[in-house]
Amino acid sequence: MIFSKHKIGIIALLSALLGMCLSAALTAQDVPVAKDLLGTWNGKLPVSGAELRIVIKVSENESGQLSATMDSPDQGAYGIPLSKVALSGTRVRMEVSSIGGIYEGDLDRSAAEIRGTWQQGGASLPLTMNREKSNPAVNESRPKVEKPAPVHPDAARIAGLWMGKLKVSGSELRIVFHLDQGDDGSLNASLDSPDQGAKGIPVSKVTFEGKQLRLEVASIGGSYEGTVNDDFSRIEGTWRQGGGSFPLTLAPTDKVAEPNRPQHPEKPYPYAEEEVTFENTSANITLAGTLTLPRSGGPFPAVLLISGSGPQDRDETVFGHRPFWVLADYLTRRGIAVLRYDDRGVGQSTGDFGAATSEDFAGDALAGVGYLKSRPDIRPGHIGLIGHSEGGMIAPLAAVESREVAFIVLLAGPGIPGDRLLDLQSALIMKANGASEALIRKDQEMSQHIFGIIKREADDAAAQEAISAYFQDEWEQMDEAMKTAFRESGSSPDQLKLRLKTLVSPWFRYFLNYDPAPTLQKVACPVLALNGEKDLQVPPKENLDAIAAALKAGGNKDFTVQELSGLNHLFQTAETGAPSEYAHIEETFAPSAMALISDWIRKEAAL
Repeated sequence: MIFSKHKIGIIALLSALLGMCLSAALTAQDVPVAKDLLGTWNGKLPVSGAELRIVIKVSENESGQLSATMDSPDQGAYGIPLSKVALSGTRVRMEVSSIGGIYEGDLDRSAAEIRGTWQQGGASLPLTMNREKSNPAVNESRPKVEKPAPVHPDAARIAGLWMGKLKVSGSELRIVFHLDQGDDGSLNASLDSPDQGAKGIPVSKVTFEGKQLRLEVASIGGSYEGTVNDDFSRIEGTWRQGGGSFPLTLAPTDKVAEPNRPQHPEKPYPYAEEEVTFENTSANITLAGTLTLPRSGGPFPAVLLISGSGPQDRDETVFGHRPFWVLADYLTRRGIAVLRYDDRGVGQSTGDFGAATSEDFAGDALAGVGYLKSRPDIRPGHIGLIGHSEGGMIAPLAAVESREVAFIVLLAGPGIPGDRLLDLQSALIMKANGASEALIRKDQEMSQHIFGIIKREADDAAAQEAISAYFQDEWEQMDEAMKTAFRESGSSPDQLKLRLKTLVSPWFRYFLNYDPAPTLQKVACPVLALNGEKDLQVPPKENLDAIAAALKAGGNKDFTVQELSGLNHLFQTAETGAPSEYAHIEETFAPSAMALISDWIRKEAAL
C-alpha cells in the first residue's frame, strides 16, 4: 500500500508494546536471584483503548534453568513459549521470539512486582506484572470446557505436517501447520513461518467438522479455513489476517527444509569474537553487540555496522539471511575489526525502539565509535561506519557530528528526500509484482495526499483521524475491481488501521521529511557509496546521483560512487530485484561486493 518499509515482512505480529522505567536502587543483600521469578505473573496491557490480560508462568527445569510460557486470555492465546527468561541484578528480560515480543522491567524488593514495558513490531506500551499469591495450578481466566468436543473420525488422518506457500505483495513464504492428536483424540496445532525464522506459534483453536478445517492463531490475529479433499492430500483454503485474505493450499509433508544459507560462517573462526556492551549515556541505554578481531597484527582499523529500517538484531537478520554476520566474517578475515550490535530495544540492547528516530540511532552509532576508540587493540583515527539502507542515512548523520569517524560506507543509502524515495520504492515494487498502471497511479495519488496530512498535522490523533477519513472516502468511490486490487496489494480500511500508529510515529515523521543532501554536503571524510543495479527499494540511479551531487557541492574530493551490476537491495545476485526473491536466493551477500568494500577500507587504512 501506501507505505512499504525497507524491510519486508508478511506475518504481522500482535499489536503494540515498550517504554522504560527507572531501576530501583538496591543494597547488595536486596539483589534478587533467578528463582525469585518462579510462579505466575499477571498484568494488563493497554492496547488501542482496551486492556488485554497477559499471564506469564515461570518454572524451573531439572537442571535449574528457567523456562516460561505466556497466555493472552482475552485473545484466546495460551502456552506461547518464551525463548528467554533472564534476571540481571533487578533487571528482568523475557523474550518471545515466535511473536517478536520482548518484556523488560525491574523486579521490586519483595519480588512481587515487575514494572516494565512490552515491545513488539517497533511499538511499545507499559506493562506491570504482579505475582499471583496463591499461584494456582490452573489459571482461572482460561475458559473452562464443560464437555469435550466430539472426536472427528478422521482426526488421525489429518494429523501431521501441512505446508503451503503464501503469496502476499509479491512475496512467497512457506507456511507450516503442525497438527497433533492428543491422548483424548482432540486436535491441537502450531504454526511456523520458516522463511521468517518464526516457529512454534500456538494455534489457539482447531475446528475440524466434516471436511472443513479452521485454525485460529489469536496471537498474530490470523486464521486459516480450508476444505480437505477426499484422499487427504490437499487442503484448499484461505489465510486471513489484518483485514486481508489470501489463498493458501496446504499439502502434507514429512520434513520442512531450513533455508540453505551457505555463506553463514561456521566455527572455529580464524579470529577472536567478543560479546560486548557499550553505553549511550545521553539516551540512558545499553547497547549489546559482537566485536570480531583479527588474531594478530593489531591495533586494527575498525568498522561499526548500522542496520536498515525496522527493529534489527546485530546480524540484520531477514528471511533467514544474516548479512551483517557474513560481512563481519569477511572483513575480519582481512584484517579489519568489526562491531555489530542489536538496535536499541532489540535482542540484548535496552531502550525504546518505537520512540526513536534516525537521529537517535546516529547517537547509538557514535556511542559505538566511542567504545571502539577506548580499546587499545583498535587503531586510533581508523574507525569507520558501514550503513545499509536507512543505516546509509544514519552514517552521514553520525559522521558530521564526530571527527572520530574516519570514513563511511553507504550500502543502498538514501540520497533523495524520504517522501520521494517511498514513492519510487512503492511504484517499482508494485510494478515488479505485476500491478496495473491504474493501481500504481491511484496508490501514488493517495500516498501523496496522506504524506501531506502527516506533514501538516502535528497532532497524532488528528492526523490518524484525517488519514482514516480520507482513505475511507476514496475507498467508497472505488469500483470493486480496484478494491480487489488494493486488497491484494495489502491495502484496505482494515489494513490501514493496523498501520496508522506507524504512519504518525516519530520515526516515520522524521524519515518522511528528511532530505539527506544538506547532511551529505557537510561530510568531510572519505565516502564509498554502493547500490545494486536491481535495487527496487533504494533505486540506484536517483540515489547515487543525488549522493554524488551533494558530496561534490560540499567540497568533498574523496568519494567513490558505484552501481553494482546484477545486485538487489540486500546485495544479493538477483534476477529481478523484487523483495519476493530475497528469501529464495541462497546467496546472502555477493562476494564481489564484499571484496570491493574490503579493498576500499584497506586502502583507506593503509593495510
